[in-house]
Amino acid sequence: MGFIIYALSLSIFIYGAVRMKRRPTQLDVATLAGVSPGIVSTIINNRTNGNIRISEATQQRVLDAIKELGYVPNPVARSLAGGQNRLLGVFTYEALFPLEYRNFYYEFLIGIEKEAEIQDYNLLFFTRRQGTQKRVIYQNGVNSLQLADGAILLGLGTDREELARLNNEGYPFVFIGRREIKNGQISYVAADYKRATREIVEYTINKGHRRLALVQGSLRAEPQLDKQAGYCDATALNGLNESLAEIHYKENDQITVEWLKMLFDKGVTAFIVESTSEAKRLAAVAAQLGKHAPADFSYAILGDPMNLEEIIPDATTYRTPRQEMGAQAVRLLCEILTAGGEIEPRQVILPCHFQPGNTVGAPSHPA
Repeated sequence: MGFIIYALSLSIFIYGAVRMKRRPTQLDVATLAGVSPGIVSTIINNRTNGNIRISEATQQRVLDAIKELGYVPNPVARSLAGGQNRLLGVFTYEALFPLEYRNFYYEFLIGIEKEAEIQDYNLLFFTRRQGTQKRVIYQNGVNSLQLADGAILLGLGTDREELARLNNEGYPFVFIGRREIKNGQISYVAADYKRATREIVEYTINKGHRRLALVQGSLRAEPQLDKQAGYCDATALNGLNESLAEIHYKENDQITVEWLKMLFDKGVTAFIVESTSEAKRLAAVAAQLGKHAPADFSYAILGDPMNLEEIIPDATTYRTPRQEMGAQAVRLLCEILTAGGEIEPRQVILPCHFQPGNTVGAPSHPA
C-alpha cells in the first residue's frame, strides 16, 4: 500500500513540475489521477451511475487531474484517426458577431474563411463569455480552444497572460497582429505599420511641411507603438527635431479649439492622426477656426477606421491588408499543425498599401 501511495505521489510531482508541451490526453489524466484510462472515460462520459461504481474520492481525483492538466474532451477528435478533427478555432477578444461587411474585422474573417476552405478545414468560432466578464480563453482554468486542432486569435483587448500560457502549454495558435509576451515569442501575422507610417510621413514632408504633429489616443499597444516609431524615424531622417515633430496623446473630446489654435499659432501645418474618428474631429474643430484641408492645413490617417462607414474617401492614408493577413494566418497555423508543433514561432509582416488621397497638400505658408 505504501508503494502505491509513493508511486501516485511521484506521478503527481512529475506532472506538476513539468508543464506539458502538447495537448493532454485521457491517458495523461489517468496517470496523474492514478487510475485506469477506462475509469477516466467513464467519469468523462458521465456513466458513473451505471454498472460501474466509482467512489466519490476517485471521481474527485480524476476531476482535479482534468483541471490541473487543462484537459478538454473532444468527442469528434476521438472518432477520427490521427487525432485531428479538421477544425480551426477563431477567437476574438471583442464581440464581432453578427458580422457586418463594413466592420473593420470583417475582411480578416473573409480571408480566414477562404483559406480554411482551401486547406480543407472547418471553422469553429468561440464567442462564450463568463457571465458579464470579457471573453477569455481559459474557462474555469481550462483551455476552451482545445476543441479545435489550433486557433486564430485577434482583437485589441488582448490578455497577454493567456497568450503566454497557451504558448507554454504548446497549444498551436497564430495571432493576427503583432503581440509580444514576456519570456517568449508567439507566431503572428502583422501589418508593417512602422514602414507604412514612415512612408506617409515622408510623403507629407516632401510636400513641404516642416512642422508636424502626431495625434494618437491613450492606447499604447504594439500597433500604436509601431506607428509612433515610424513617425519618429521619418522625422529624424528628415532633420526634424522633437520641437518640429511633436507627439500628442489626445482622445477625441480633447481635440479642442483652444488646443488646435495653439498648434496653428506655433506653426504646425500638418497632422498625422491615428484614426479616422480623430481626423473627423480635427477637421470639424479646424472648420470652427475657418481652416480647411488641404488648403489651410494637411492631415493623413494611419490606417483603416474601425467602422468603415466612417471612412473618409479622399483621405491620405494607407490600407491594412486584412484579407491577406487572415489567409496568411491560416496558412501559418496549418504549417504549425503539420509540423506537430516542432517548429519555432514565426512572425510574418505584410506591407500596407499607400493611398495618396487629397488631404495632404503643400503648406499655405511654406517654411
